[in-house]
Amino acid sequence: MSETSHLGNISIVLNRPRYPENIGAAARAMCNMGLGNLVLVCPENFDRPRTLTLATHAAAGVIHEVQVFNDLQSALAVFGYVAGTTARLGSRRRVIVSPEKMAAQIMPVCQNNRAAVIFGPEDRGLTNEELRLCHGLVNIPTAGFSSLNLAHSVMVVCYELFKASLAPAKNFSPRLATRHELDAMYDQLKDSLVRINFIQPDNPDHWMDRFRRFFSRLPLRAAEVTIIRGICRQINWYAAKCYKDGKSGRKPDPALGLDPDDQ
Repeated sequence: MSETSHLGNISIVLNRPRYPENIGAAARAMCNMGLGNLVLVCPENFDRPRTLTLATHAAAGVIHEVQVFNDLQSALAVFGYVAGTTARLGSRRRVIVSPEKMAAQIMPVCQNNRAAVIFGPEDRGLTNEELRLCHGLVNIPTAGFSSLNLAHSVMVVCYELFKASLAPAKNFSPRLATRHELDAMYDQLKDSLVRINFIQPDNPDHWMDRFRRFFSRLPLRAAEVTIIRGICRQINWYAAKCYKDGKSGRKPDPALGLDPDDQ
């Protein structure tokens, strides 16, 4: 069975695009490949008439239905899977796949989840901090000169997504945790790990990157995020109880289970 209908669960996110013509050309590329959900984050110049000139009449609907956000984290909150594009390679950037492999990974996920592919601004791409919000990274191989026009990059990725949508479904993906749920979990996990001195408070994000890489390989279901957050709450409760017991001179009970309020 074709997965073409699942393309409706995929959004193209342009983060801080600089030129309205590139926005329009990207919308046209999306329309060519059957994608219609365009998200803009802090566009430098969203001049609709200039945008529509490059989008042409066929892709005007994509521009008219575009969603605009003031920050990337809010724009990604509803997505269960996020892929970030990068031209830069290095040891600090986790496993990077080709557009073809990325498309093959996303299509099964889109059966029951919304997915997004992010493109950075034309002059410098996505920052390391922005890439932390991604489950995976994708790089378009080039012959030496790696700088691609934004709309050309969007076309390459959308083509691979369209091609992957024509293949029979191979895997089923359950409802995954959204970006909003994951970010809340990471914040709570970081707080708990700092409290128990597992990670140092002076640079916790460095250590949290390792947890992000670990969990991004799974990826996490919504129910699994709930379990992890429950563990964090219990760690915080037990650490606070041990502190209070220490101040009062009582010895903590190592066999103590749940918070009495939870029993």
